[in-house]
Order: sequence, then C-alpha cells, then structure tokens
Amino acid sequence: METNSDESFTGNVRLIYILYLVGIVMPLVGLVGLIFAYVKKGDAPVWAKTHYRFLIRTFWIYMLFLVVGIFTSMIIIGWFVLLAGLIWFIIRMVKGISALQTGVPHPDPTGWMI
Repeated sequence: METNSDESFTGNVRLIYILYLVGIVMPLVGLVGLIFAYVKKGDAPVWAKTHYRFLIRTFWIYMLFLVVGIFTSMIIIGWFVLLAGLIWFIIRMVKGISALQTGVPHPDPTGWMI
C-alpha cells in the first residue's frame, strides 16, 4: 500500500476537506472545493487520487440528497432527508480526514455508504 509522502498533495486534499465542511454554512465555498478537486486530481499520486475521487463523489451524492430533500420538504419526509444527508456528509468528511491523517489512500473512494 502506497503512503502519502508528498506534503503538497496532503495539504491540498486537507484544504478541500475543510472547504467542504465550511461549505455547509457557505455553499459557494464547497463549490470552490469541488473545482479544486477536479483541477488537482489529474497530476496527483495514486493515494491522493483516491481522496479526490472520494471528495468529488461525496459532493455530487450530497447534492442529490439536497435536491431530493428540498423537493420533498413540502411533506415532512424532506426535512428528514436533509438531516440524514447532512449527517452522512459530515461523517464522510471526518472519515476522509482521518484516512488522510493516517497517511493512507482512502479505503473506499467509490462507495456510497459512510
């Protein structure tokens, strides 16, 4: 298993995780993180590509939660969808940061689960 020895990519990936978390209260910041992830993933080492892929997929899946939650918020279930999506998003960010801190590739960058 390859470890993350390149500090610049570690810092870039950490920044994107932070931008995503700040994006919870300031949505445009999360979008900046997404763009940054798309730009940086091309020349990244293998371990970093797993984090970039995880971050990009997490963003789009969270957007799906938001769209479904907003459209169904007229009925009560939409609020539960929004809450579940937020909790799911935060847990994924914490797990991703934990993997980054331990210096390993993300274990399941294509998964939907927590």
